[in-house]
Amino acid sequence: MKIKILDCTLRDGAYIVNGNFGKASIRGIVDKLNSARIDIIEVGWLKNDPHKEGTTYYHVPQDFATYLNEKKENTIYTAMIDYNRYDLDNLPENNGKYIDAIRIVFPYGKLKEGLEVGKGVLKKGYKVYYQLANTLNYSNEDLKVVVDEFNKLKPSGIYMVDTFGAMIDEDVERIATFINSNLDKDIAFGIHTHNNQQLAFSNTTVFLKTIEKMNMDREVILDASLCGMGRGAGNATTELIVNYLNRKYNAHYDLDEVMDAIDLYMNYYKEHYTWGYSTPYFIAGIYTTHVNNIAYLLNNHNTSAKDMRNIIESMGEKERKAYDYDYLENKYIENQNKTIDDTNDLELLKKEFSNRDILLIAPGRSSKTKKDEIIAFIKEKNPVVIAVNAILDEYDYDYIFFVNKGRYEFSQNAHRNKFEKAKKIVLSNIKTKKDNDKEYIISYNHAIKRGYMHFDNAVISALRFLDYLGMENIYLSGFDGFKEKYNESYADPLLPSLNVDTEWSKLNEEIKSMYKDIIENKKYINVTFLTESIFND
Repeated sequence: MKIKILDCTLRDGAYIVNGNFGKASIRGIVDKLNSARIDIIEVGWLKNDPHKEGTTYYHVPQDFATYLNEKKENTIYTAMIDYNRYDLDNLPENNGKYIDAIRIVFPYGKLKEGLEVGKGVLKKGYKVYYQLANTLNYSNEDLKVVVDEFNKLKPSGIYMVDTFGAMIDEDVERIATFINSNLDKDIAFGIHTHNNQQLAFSNTTVFLKTIEKMNMDREVILDASLCGMGRGAGNATTELIVNYLNRKYNAHYDLDEVMDAIDLYMNYYKEHYTWGYSTPYFIAGIYTTHVNNIAYLLNNHNTSAKDMRNIIESMGEKERKAYDYDYLENKYIENQNKTIDDTNDLELLKKEFSNRDILLIAPGRSSKTKKDEIIAFIKEKNPVVIAVNAILDEYDYDYIFFVNKGRYEFSQNAHRNKFEKAKKIVLSNIKTKKDNDKEYIISYNHAIKRGYMHFDNAVISALRFLDYLGMENIYLSGFDGFKEKYNESYADPLLPSLNVDTEWSKLNEEIKSMYKDIIENKKYINVTFLTESIFND
């Protein structure tokens, strides 16, 4: 058994940075992987679009030339194509100067199409490696058909791929044993793992041990990336695999060069981007769902782990493995629209708010910096004081208006006394049964208007609800607008974020649009800002 490492940082990591690694980093990472004696370096994707300098999306292999200082004889340089997203008419004959091999990824059910693409690539003189996306979906009968076809075609290698990070050790053993038993020994066999269940490294070693036990003279390839960089939960990490092979198999990879690559080039991406194990991507793993579904629920709704699990579980098996955002949004709405009868609570709130000014205290930083002015206003006007989705220690509240379950539970634990003292207006997406007489459960639909990505913004929801309730004089503080640094936006920097990896300027524009819509279509409310706001044009 001959073991090789394929580093896919520049290809799989392209999902994280949209291919924009920058010329210096691409060149530096390739140099360091060369110096570390990594066997196969995947330098990026081949795409139909023209190459943009500084990206790992290439139109033709020659585009990679500017990033390659020295081509090592014993190193294979490869790029990936989706089986149906690259026109082979763009691919020139292999001249041996840039990219040596093409990896072709194809989904379950597209073997015929994948084979045709591979034949075209082989005719142009490149090595071909195949990735069987979502290999867990294949039965042994399916795998036999696939392997028989590969034995006829004779590609350089094939991979089992844990697309959704759903495999456990027995899955790896079953698939690896079957493929290894039936695949021509002259064809390399590899594995590409994802870390949804914190098993990427473990499953890679299980794969290796499974092949080793079968005592077959075969080339084995292990996929990994620096710091595990890759979409969603990421991959097995190059540094762990290098260390493991050096210790257990007397390999001679240079771990110092790998560490240099991380120190010099990867720390920037770790500081500015997010990937790796998380609870949401664990959910993707256990339900074998596409990571784009998870990203949608996180980025658009900051869905709690419990709700996310219920939403994904309610999806059909076919829909989980694809990403239809309209379908997913409908599933989200189904989950949020918990049917309740809020007639009595609405009437009680109308009575309690009748002929009163209302002050909404949002958690923006100005609610803290302008505390003295706001407290003076409260003493003078004696309004109904309502906290919006967060509690600040500076104020005593009559009510707390909650839109998000995470903020509800955070407030309950972090500010227990104020939480218990105040009455709560809780939307039905959080809960449908009240704990005591201090809670009012209100239908989610009374506070939101769909059609916006972040339609459930807390202040916007509070204003919509108060207009629905028929209230008139609304005063507002702390509705400042988001800063580029999250902890500079809030009076309490420890407040949990509701907008993961958000582009704050775009979010501000959307909130401004929603606020304008409220003002233009209001029936009752008149809003007065007590503190400065970017939304108060």
